[in-house]
Amino acid sequence: MPFLFDPLYLVFALPGLLLAMWAQLKVRGAFSRYAQVPTSRGVSGLDAAKLLIRHNNLGHVGIQGTPGELTDHYDPRTRSIYLSDSSVHNSVASVAIVAHELGHAEQDAQGYAPLKLRGAIVPAVTVGAWVGPVLFMVGLLFQSMQLAWLGVIAFALTAAFTLVTLPVEFDASRRALRMLQSSYILVGEELNGAKKVLDAAAWTYVAAALQSILTLLYYVTLLTGMRRSEE
Repeated sequence: MPFLFDPLYLVFALPGLLLAMWAQLKVRGAFSRYAQVPTSRGVSGLDAAKLLIRHNNLGHVGIQGTPGELTDHYDPRTRSIYLSDSSVHNSVASVAIVAHELGHAEQDAQGYAPLKLRGAIVPAVTVGAWVGPVLFMVGLLFQSMQLAWLGVIAFALTAAFTLVTLPVEFDASRRALRMLQSSYILVGEELNGAKKVLDAAAWTYVAAALQSILTLLYYVTLLTGMRRSEE
């Protein structure tokens, strides 16, 4: 982290850091709780994936495995959902996570604009996420405001990515709950449990967005303050 001992940096960084820590605890707690609650229909995460694919005209979507816990994701390049070891069991949490990834698959099939936008800026974000801070610090080191501002612009793409991610993730969760309800895979309190798991996961994206925006604001505040001191 840049300028770790700058009190101003801590003012900007601390809120995002605290929210990220809280969000991680919240999602872990919700997942752990509902990972121990089996579905009344005896449907596992893997079963749910197959049923939802069939019931929602997503026959083109493949199902793959991926190691780890909560590493589930949808890859539009392969049009496949990748289910982690923690999401193939019979539990409300597993089914909720699987349905969320299929929400992304449905977004992709329907050409959901925010998902397409997020995918379009991924290459630039991949570079900007690490090039931006480097250019910013090098610019400060050599007193090159132009280079420092170039770093800010590059990092701004990361902040934009986190903002675009919010509607994508919220919409995927909305689709997931609709799928689960219409297919009767989950009923009653099981649906409430799935919503709690997905709502908890959503906070991790909110925290990531806040961290990126506050870091960007710190960069801008530092540079504008330096410019005023030179005038």
